[in-house]
Amino acid sequence: MKNEIDEAKAAALEVLRHNARGPYQGLPRTAGWGYPEPYTRDLMIAALGMLGTGDETLMSALRATLVVAAENQSRLGHIPSLVHDADDRGASDTTPLFLMAVAMFRETTGETGFLESAVVKATRWMEYQSPADDGIVAQLPTSDWRDEQWVLGYGLYVNAVAYTYMRLLGLDGQADALRKAMTSFTITSGVQHKHVHEGLVIRHKPYYALWSYKVLGSERFDLLGNSLAILSGIAAPSRAAALVRWIESECDILRGNGELAVELPPCLFPYLRPGDPDWHPRDALFNQPGEYHNGGVWPFVCGFYVAALVAAGRPKLAARKLEALTALVRRRRTEPVEWGFNEWHRARDGDPAGQDWQTWSAAMYLYAARCVEENRTPFFEAVRARSKTEMNKETT
Repeated sequence: MKNEIDEAKAAALEVLRHNARGPYQGLPRTAGWGYPEPYTRDLMIAALGMLGTGDETLMSALRATLVVAAENQSRLGHIPSLVHDADDRGASDTTPLFLMAVAMFRETTGETGFLESAVVKATRWMEYQSPADDGIVAQLPTSDWRDEQWVLGYGLYVNAVAYTYMRLLGLDGQADALRKAMTSFTITSGVQHKHVHEGLVIRHKPYYALWSYKVLGSERFDLLGNSLAILSGIAAPSRAAALVRWIESECDILRGNGELAVELPPCLFPYLRPGDPDWHPRDALFNQPGEYHNGGVWPFVCGFYVAALVAAGRPKLAARKLEALTALVRRRRTEPVEWGFNEWHRARDGDPAGQDWQTWSAAMYLYAARCVEENRTPFFEAVRARSKTEMNKETT
């Protein structure tokens, strides 16, 4: 299997080099053919894999991406959804992802003051995204990477990214306040008591809620958000261990029911179905059960899960999931390539259903492989260490 992993790594690097320059101001492409635009969130996430390659072309492309994103930052500090387009706004995750990527770029290059003015503005923007002024960030539906998924109010994924950049940038006071807000119990009854804070922890379950806001919320499982909770140390080691066991057990059930054909978790489960309270008419067109954001299997998200397994102290399981991810990224949809690195796959049969040679699929494969090979999670090691330190302070 090592030979296949090495082949996949070489292919992933080829994808990133191919996509490093696109038709929009020479900025990287989001996919080799289908998405020529430089989507901010995709490229910020891809930074995790690009930074570990040591490739000068990719480092130069990432630097240019961050600089242009900063140049198109709004007066108030918001980072656009397209790197080159200052008028394309409204995303909830582009600004925290930008801050995370800049912090990782600084750590890699040693340029501690890189884009400092933009960072100051962006952190201020993020402070104003907390309606309760307690650090936890709110968002509007379909405003994060899931443009076909309803996430309202306090979303797990966006807040996990925010927590990560806070730790990376040394904003520990803000990070402590955010973690405290996130780990309050979610209220699922019809009554919101003023003395009980909202949060994203679900009573009697090891994972964190997809989203929560006042008396509303969703307890569906978000793989990306929970993987980031493990990686960043929001989830204590005991919770992380329980969370991994729960994920694997639930996926066994999905496979037994014929709802999952691969050895990797879907991005969301249980799947939304017609008649569910959170099913929307538009889901019938774009978000069928086990597809796209309603439980599709996304290689980039699975890359985060592999890394989370390493962080949770499950290296053998991480290695097995990397092997499964290697088999998945080989599959292509339309292009005559040996390795597809497709955007997403249908859960029921594993068939690729998105664009081939997706930048973040290739980048997060490289990051996941690096985590398994080194038995550590670059960048997140320091985040978890700072989290642990602050947690210990609270108990002494």
